[in-house]
Amino acid sequence: MNLNKTALMAALDSVKFPLTGAGLVTAGKVAKVTTCDGHVAVTLDVAGLAAAEATGLGQACEAAIADVAARAKAPLVGLVVESADGRTLVRRTGPPAAAAAATPVAATAASAAPAAAKPAASGGASASLQAAAPSLPGVKHVIAVGAGKGGVGKSTVSVNLAVGLALRGHAVGIVDGDIYGPSLPTMLGLESMQANLRGNMLQPFYVHGVKAMTIGKLVDPEKPLIWRGPMAHGAFKQLVDQTEWGELDYLIIDLPPGTGDVSLTMAQQLRLTGAVVVCTPQKVAQDDAIRALRMFQQLGIPVLGVVENMSTFIADDISPPREYDIFGRGGAQLMAQRVGVPFLGAVPITIKLRQNSDEGNPSANFHGQTPLAQALDALVVNLESQVALAQMTTGARRPELTIS
Repeated sequence: MNLNKTALMAALDSVKFPLTGAGLVTAGKVAKVTTCDGHVAVTLDVAGLAAAEATGLGQACEAAIADVAARAKAPLVGLVVESADGRTLVRRTGPPAAAAAATPVAATAASAAPAAAKPAASGGASASLQAAAPSLPGVKHVIAVGAGKGGVGKSTVSVNLAVGLALRGHAVGIVDGDIYGPSLPTMLGLESMQANLRGNMLQPFYVHGVKAMTIGKLVDPEKPLIWRGPMAHGAFKQLVDQTEWGELDYLIIDLPPGTGDVSLTMAQQLRLTGAVVVCTPQKVAQDDAIRALRMFQQLGIPVLGVVENMSTFIADDISPPREYDIFGRGGAQLMAQRVGVPFLGAVPITIKLRQNSDEGNPSANFHGQTPLAQALDALVVNLESQVALAQMTTGARRPELTIS
């Protein structure tokens, strides 16, 4: 049995606010409560209280919540009580909760704070995380697409890789792991579609020949997700595990930028074929891309290659089209050579790429023999080749010699 919000609110109302003597809920001093699978976060309005009084109030809330959890025989894995101005009043962690029936990602911050296995600290992350990670049933290849920083077009590359693989006859899925900034609703044209459940499983959207799931369709599209790490990586885990993917050749994971909680959770919870690192040509982007690349290597995830996005700008609205090296062409390719990983290809900026992304029509990027279509086709083919090599390297498929 898990704690629910009603039980938590009742427990908090049993705690009296020092200045009025009324229960915290009655006095309107509970700003927010989130709970899922034994993780609880409470935000209190402690205006007017001295620091010691606020801490004491947090400890009283901790005792009340622990009591209701014990009486309900519900796990209390972690508890954070903080003030509305961001001060931590109480922080406690307990042993991992017993496995419980998974619940769908909820649609509001009050109930959509899912929990996951506690991520390893960055200093202790190692290849052992991947060695112990389970495979996703029915999925042959899981590929993470990451970047050291935001704004380099990681989601654009993820979406076009997925669509390109589907156009080559593969069964493909894509999951929007960028919990705080989901892009798939716009880039895949999902705005008019509704999320559906079958039993306890989310049904993926099917667009452009690709199965897709994104938290952007499970929450208010204009509501910011102000979630702590456990909530974010728990949401990611549920998007992957509780979506009915079926049989897939490829599952593309569009990761959030940087090297944070979601990437660690992914390494713990999911066996990957490899990762793709997206970078723009200039040095400032390369510096962060190398950090992402090293993160994947430290986690034991093979780096399938580097993509140079925004390699050039092609002004194709004039005849003949003109090409401009806005960020300096070839920087990501040189970086890949320097660190010894494959270079998958370079993707130009074009007006059509921007238009098709805004309109949710990535399939149109592959139409005709345009420089964009040729670049994306080459990128997809190179990725297929690197996946095949990775299979052989890891022993997933060994060559056989038959002598007769």
